[in-house]
Amino acid sequence: MRIDMTKVLRVLGGIALFLAPAMAVAQTLPLHVDPGAREELVDPQTVPALRFLTTTDFPPFNYEDTDGALVGYNVDLAKAICGVLSARCTIQAWPWERAQQALADNQGDALIAGVAISGAAGERFDFSRIYLQLPARFVTARGEEGTFDPGIYRGRIGVREGSAHADLLADVRPDLEQMGYPTEFAALEALAEGEIGAVFADGMRASFWLNENADCCAFAGEPYFRPDYFGAGLSIAVPAGLDNVRTALNWALVRLARDGRMAELYLRWFPVGFY
Repeated sequence: MRIDMTKVLRVLGGIALFLAPAMAVAQTLPLHVDPGAREELVDPQTVPALRFLTTTDFPPFNYEDTDGALVGYNVDLAKAICGVLSARCTIQAWPWERAQQALADNQGDALIAGVAISGAAGERFDFSRIYLQLPARFVTARGEEGTFDPGIYRGRIGVREGSAHADLLADVRPDLEQMGYPTEFAALEALAEGEIGAVFADGMRASFWLNENADCCAFAGEPYFRPDYFGAGLSIAVPAGLDNVRTALNWALVRLARDGRMAELYLRWFPVGFY
């Protein structure tokens, strides 16, 4: 789930201080908590302190800004979790290739860095509830988004070569002419140049490009949530068996969602929503 930082960091330079209430009205917000579900009974005092681990290579979720400070959606979320739990909080950055071992070695209580729930990590750690999914989206030229129908579209469509998005598109629409590009951004630039009629890509990455190219292009159709292709979503890893921490994290995530603070974080970091 690592992301090419160059373009994203340039866009993030303006987003960190960006608050847009007018834009927020039109956005569909993530909702990963059932409003009617019964809340778990948790005593926050069972977790008086939380040692979060993260990395610096996953913008806009966790990365270093131009001053070398650790920032991002995940960093703000970790702080909010500590706040609702009234827990003493530390957030320490590790290299991606060492972060999971640091968690296994008890260097921290929770790893918030986009670790996949499946595979080796899924067998090694326990995980909190999902707090954000990363859907696929179609992008078209501005003005065409209202009439775009992926079921009947017949033009050329851009994808990132070798991506899960290319695989899904090939499986459900094998008749389409796919145009492969090295990155989502390259595919979107080709769309802007009129070389292709649409792009099918990771919605979160595309949202940063659209933030700079709003006059050109727009999301079209609905988001595609396919855990079988794109993974279950973002969650927080904890050492296996550390149930008090995992339960407290889940309780805090539910509280933050019901209080509207998860929505605030989403709007702060993603001014062009991808839901």
